[in-house]
Amino acid sequence: MRFVLRLFGILFSAGFVAFLAVAAVLAAGYVYFSRDLPDHAQLAEYEPPVMSRVHAVDGTLVAEYASERRLYLPIEAIPQPLIAAFLSAEDRNFFRHNGIDPEGIVRAALTNLRSGATQGASTITQQVAKNFLLTSEQTMERKIREALIALRMEQAFSKEKILELYLNEIFLGTLTPGRNLHGVAAAALDYFDKSVHELTLAEMAYLAALPKAPNNYHPFRHERAAIGRRNWVLDRMVANGFITEEEAEAAKAEPLAVTPRRISPNLLGAGYFVEDVRRAVAARYGDEALLEGGLSIRTTLDPAMQAMARKALIDGLVRYDEERGGWRGPVQKIELGADWGEAVAAVRPLADVQPWQLAVVLEVTGEGARIGLRPERLISGGVDAARNTGLVRPDGVRWTGRSIAQVLSVGDVVYVERQDNGDFRLRQIPEVSGAIVAMDPHTGRVHAIVGGFSFDQSEFNRATQALRQPGSAFKPIVFAAALDNGYTPSSIVLDEPITIAVPGAQPWTPTNYDGRPAGPRTLRFGVERSKNLMTVRLAQDIGMPLIVDYTRRFGVADDMLPVLSMSLGAGETTVLRMTTAYSMFVNGGRRIRPTMIDRIQDRTGATIFRHDRRECLGCNAEAWHGQGEPVLVEESEQVLDPLTAFQITSMLEGVVERGTATVIREVGKPLAGKTGTTNDAKDVWFVGFSPDLAVGVYIGFDQPRSLGRNVTAGRYAAPIFRDFMAMALADQPATPFRVPPGIKLIPVNASNGLRAGAGEGGVILEAFKPGTAPPDAYSIVGGAEVPVMVPEAMQTIGGGTGGLY
Repeated sequence: MRFVLRLFGILFSAGFVAFLAVAAVLAAGYVYFSRDLPDHAQLAEYEPPVMSRVHAVDGTLVAEYASERRLYLPIEAIPQPLIAAFLSAEDRNFFRHNGIDPEGIVRAALTNLRSGATQGASTITQQVAKNFLLTSEQTMERKIREALIALRMEQAFSKEKILELYLNEIFLGTLTPGRNLHGVAAAALDYFDKSVHELTLAEMAYLAALPKAPNNYHPFRHERAAIGRRNWVLDRMVANGFITEEEAEAAKAEPLAVTPRRISPNLLGAGYFVEDVRRAVAARYGDEALLEGGLSIRTTLDPAMQAMARKALIDGLVRYDEERGGWRGPVQKIELGADWGEAVAAVRPLADVQPWQLAVVLEVTGEGARIGLRPERLISGGVDAARNTGLVRPDGVRWTGRSIAQVLSVGDVVYVERQDNGDFRLRQIPEVSGAIVAMDPHTGRVHAIVGGFSFDQSEFNRATQALRQPGSAFKPIVFAAALDNGYTPSSIVLDEPITIAVPGAQPWTPTNYDGRPAGPRTLRFGVERSKNLMTVRLAQDIGMPLIVDYTRRFGVADDMLPVLSMSLGAGETTVLRMTTAYSMFVNGGRRIRPTMIDRIQDRTGATIFRHDRRECLGCNAEAWHGQGEPVLVEESEQVLDPLTAFQITSMLEGVVERGTATVIREVGKPLAGKTGTTNDAKDVWFVGFSPDLAVGVYIGFDQPRSLGRNVTAGRYAAPIFRDFMAMALADQPATPFRVPPGIKLIPVNASNGLRAGAGEGGVILEAFKPGTAPPDAYSIVGGAEVPVMVPEAMQTIGGGTGGLY
């Protein structure tokens, strides 16, 4: 008996020691495998990466940025049938286990033994742990750590929260290259162009079929397998009591019907705009916030105006190219082979030059060239079976100055555009480039930016990144400084040859564009006719340091050299900066900050950036109790006297009415602006405005060279401005420029600026500030080389009676 008791004692002691040893091993294993795992608090604070979305002013989506394409939906916003489909496919015991499913493990083990296949037993909680917090390596250590995290997650989160994380995190394939889809919301959009609430039962079942192996169930490459897996999910839903047999059979009868998401047409024409927004957001918040922060970015982009700007610029660039560039040959030469469609489909077209199309020349006859239009590539990777042809007649190549046989031959791949009569016109990508900016001059909100012919061809934004000489478009800054410092629009300045001594270099002798001096003329005449000699004399009188100060005030340049050649626009700036500067003329001289972003909200909807910083007094009233209307407090800096701003606006209106941009009169609305042509016509500009819309246009080669003899801004840049304004203002009334209080409009002789007599011809209304008036007579002081100011003349200028020079 004693032996038995001793044996039991030994066995008990051994068992206890073994228990302690196993417990110690388990504890050590737990400590080892738990290292670096997140605790409950870290789990509770976890937020998955969410893509940021960019919207235009009308709410349309124009861009998405993401490291993982995901739209986050709360569990309450996900339809119950969709939840049921995923539970049936992935974890039917989800609401009964604590993160690890023993029944599922046993079932998977038996299945694997019977079939020899490999079936996983990971619960949804384990998949969340794997997808969110761990690597995907297939090791025992990872499996153990995954299970430990799953147990922690079940303690940190409710079942509904875990399911929410899973349905927003799970990888659901790549329908189109570069778009890895995470979560049901992003997948519903890309696979079916629908929100989750619009999905049919069959579509929900297909999405639930994807987590196991998305690439194996691609709807185009593996359609049969995809349908089979979808139908399996429907059967599981029946077995789990979520749907009836009848509902399942009806869903199985439906085709897969994947409808890839359509790209917003706004994006095709707004590449330059959207890329500038991307750079701005990334610079402010960093790439991580942009790609994973779920930002909602409301831009100032006006899709209609953007389309107008793009059309006007492209038409202008093509107009120059066809007149000056000549035909440079086909895009590519190919062998037609047995199927010309396959051959031309291999040539990638620019994606944003619609309505142009790529085509291959099939035959050239006396009637014209028969062409085959490039067939579309299907999302499956194949080529559309349709083969469409057309005809380019002699009229379609007339701009080349050659016959069809001289221009086109069989196998040439070219761009064409369908005409109203069904025939096609030969097109060519211009070598010359340019930019256009349209903005609200009162707020700085940029409505449209086009930074070149094609963003797909070149992402370099010539509206915001290209530093070019504005030429005579800079002159209004000089004249505004003069008007702000004693001159009037009727002041007389001598437009005669002048030579400027340059230390250590040859003397500088500027000339007018036409080579002819105009003699004594008014400031208005100098602006309207863009007189260089007058501008240099004026700049020398008021001093280049003052002009540099005004240049900085208007934001044209930050550190312009104080040399006289800068008064003719020899410094460098951008189209956006020049358009902003001109906006300050028409808005009454107030500083504005150009912006392409109205506001940014974070993933919770909180506004983290707003462009409009004005305070609104009375906007927070809960109800109306007889108080006045809310008032926006304007705090922007006054950079120019409002009266001076109107004077220069009036003079720029004269540029359109009588000066170097009379082509713009065709618009039939009050418009103002200034042409700019640089030395050797390397760049041509037009910057101008209506009372509520400012626009800047530039044309030039990326590698600066002359645009050609007799090329002027009035011939090539101004028509782009004209075409855009004609479209943008088509439905707007002819609103005159606003006259600020204090301005006197007095009749003067347009040629000499003197007060006009009764019945006198050639009279215009000139704008004068209080205390100034047009002179009754004047005398000219100044030499042909170095201008001289006499005290009497200075007094006259200071008194505002028509300065002499």
